[in-house]
Amino acid sequence: MEDKTSEIVVGLDIGTTKIVAIVGRKTEHEKLEILGMGRSDSIGVSRGVVSNIDKTVQSIKAAVEDAESKSGVDIKVVNVGIAGQHIKSLQHRGIKVRHNVDDEISQNDINALIDDMYKLVMLPGEEIIHVLPQEYIIDNEQGIKDPIGMAGVRLEANFHIITGQIAAAKNIYKCVHKAGLDVADLILEPLASSEAVLSSEEKEAGVALVDIGGGTTDIAIFQDGIIRHTAVIPFGGNSITEDIKEGCGIIKNQAEQLKVKFGSALASESQENEIVSIPGLRGRSPKEISLKNLAHIIQARMEEIIEHIYYEIKNSGYENKLICGIVVTGGGSQLKHIAQLLEYVTGMDTRIGYPNEHLASGNADELTSPMYATGVGLVIKGFDSLKSMNNANTGEVVSHSKKDKGGFFDKIIKVGEKFFDDQEQ
Repeated sequence: MEDKTSEIVVGLDIGTTKIVAIVGRKTEHEKLEILGMGRSDSIGVSRGVVSNIDKTVQSIKAAVEDAESKSGVDIKVVNVGIAGQHIKSLQHRGIKVRHNVDDEISQNDINALIDDMYKLVMLPGEEIIHVLPQEYIIDNEQGIKDPIGMAGVRLEANFHIITGQIAAAKNIYKCVHKAGLDVADLILEPLASSEAVLSSEEKEAGVALVDIGGGTTDIAIFQDGIIRHTAVIPFGGNSITEDIKEGCGIIKNQAEQLKVKFGSALASESQENEIVSIPGLRGRSPKEISLKNLAHIIQARMEEIIEHIYYEIKNSGYENKLICGIVVTGGGSQLKHIAQLLEYVTGMDTRIGYPNEHLASGNADELTSPMYATGVGLVIKGFDSLKSMNNANTGEVVSHSKKDKGGFFDKIIKVGEKFFDDQEQ
């Protein structure tokens, strides 16, 4: 990187349909200025999980080179997103009994409590990705959000713990490493998207973030400023494209273009007499497709995805506490009438989420598209981590939400990296 290494952060969104590298830095007003963005088609990723290492590496290299040429920054370290059906979340309570009552509760007490959570026994092949403190309890006094500086013997905390498969995470590290890059942080994608499109007021009032990507639909539920539930559904925009392909008897890229240009999530909004002509293959006569039928195909699949979303919202137990309803983002949210269909099926207020919450004015309009919400969010999360590290170095009190490096997971990665280095020599 340049001299300003500490000021520049790169987010790498390894999606099912596209791979995006976004280079950003903070302005003096703490807004995010995007220096450059590179994107490439994602060929080696299926439903949010790497399925072909070499193809994914090629796509990462293409996106990063594109971002480097546009930003003039030499990219070495990236913040990477993780998603996929293997992601699970659970609630757990941690307890720490303090022996020295005269000392006030410090960041070290909280760090010890969080580190204990990483020792929880997971199912074989699973690893903890994030430990997110929700609220603290001191000597049975509930609902404390920041316990630092308080006195107490028994310190407890409710945690939201996010787990994923070790193999899926290792494959992401493997791809990034083979592309000649280092990973600063592995971040759950719906958490990144929520940073980009939600305001702190919405998180306080209660909101469900729904990020409809190509291969997966990610959900993050916030209430009282606290993350309450996360889930990943293995359906997205590609499922709709497949249905159009099958239902209309056309090839995949024609189905994708039809969806993007003429697709609607509400069949009732399409006219009976609107017809699109698709060129026939190899001199065959063109196919005529009714936009009403197209909307019926899209609506059927979209309703199925929304049923899954609604199930997760009900499952979280916060269905009636979400004052701000649903915020839908991701490439899939660009489908016409998607907000109306979500409102119709769930009965909840819905808006489209654009990642302009923290962007400085003057950034390219293209970046405010919902499809870049995760990429922008990864940059924001990267700056949060930098701030925490800088504060820790200067001895200030910081919120500790990620495990210190050097745990079991990192050892696996380092062993893997050493293996690749040996192979390449």
